[in-house]
Amino acid sequence: MGNADLRDLAVIETVPFDDLAGSVVGVDAHNWLYRYLTTTVRWTEDGAYTTADGTEVANLIGVVQGLPKFFEGDVTPVFVWDGGPSELKADEIAERREAREQREEQLAEARERGDAVEAARLDSQTQRLTDVIHRTTRELLDLLDVPQVEAPAEGEAQAAHMARRGDVDYAGTEDYDALLFGAPETLRQLTSKGDPELMDFEATLAEHDFTWEQLVDAGILCGTDFNEGVKGIGPKTAVSAVKEHGDLWGVLEARDAYVENADVVRTLFLNPSVTDEYEFETTLSPDVAAAREYVVDEWGVSESEVERGFERIEESTSQTGLDRWT
Repeated sequence: MGNADLRDLAVIETVPFDDLAGSVVGVDAHNWLYRYLTTTVRWTEDGAYTTADGTEVANLIGVVQGLPKFFEGDVTPVFVWDGGPSELKADEIAERREAREQREEQLAEARERGDAVEAARLDSQTQRLTDVIHRTTRELLDLLDVPQVEAPAEGEAQAAHMARRGDVDYAGTEDYDALLFGAPETLRQLTSKGDPELMDFEATLAEHDFTWEQLVDAGILCGTDFNEGVKGIGPKTAVSAVKEHGDLWGVLEARDAYVENADVVRTLFLNPSVTDEYEFETTLSPDVAAAREYVVDEWGVSESEVERGFERIEESTSQTGLDRWT
């Protein structure tokens, strides 16, 4: 998710969603989906998204409830899926797994004592993107004609790359690391009801009189998904230290500090593993009838949980004057 300290480095402003009409957003698919998945599990009866054999597909409700915001705003989402995780993320993944296992134990205890509210909260925090969730999400997006791109590594890095090439107008993720990947403009809070935030890369560089390399160096000092920060260094200190000493190496030498794999992390942000081998259309033709049949009939999701979402998609894509929808 990126270190929240990076927020204090970034230039961020709220933008009206209406101002995004006609744009294309490269959405960090794992990030977007996980947020809707956990919200759905927390606030929806599990019987609404659990099949007869016990398979949970809350993701299907999440997708149907989350996509209308794009369609109604005349914004084309391009979902960018993570490839294999970087080896540098192994520690973070292990920590997340350990934390999830602890919450699963707490969940069992909450259920045993009949605490439904606490059980729902913990259940949402133990969600993971299973193979079934990955497959069914992709199949549903195909039926709704939503473009998808497979990244070789980090989804937000690929989305940032696509934005730098001009193939999408924005990267869309909650992950502040998108700033370090050089996404020109990143939209955050796309899963919220209100207007999104716009994180501006060039404005951030200008704010600190930084190069891209220096911004990455400051981020590494604070800590990222790929490294722990240097103890005692927050955003303000990182900025002043990089300005004083020129770059990451100068700061580390002056402080007699060490960042494991610092050179690899730096390269990961400045020259990430991305691909140009993708193509997609921005004129979409969602097959809502087929999507509804897939979700309700094939996977047994409660129709009451998704009907309004499908109606909103139908209503928005049937409006005249929207060149993007056919």
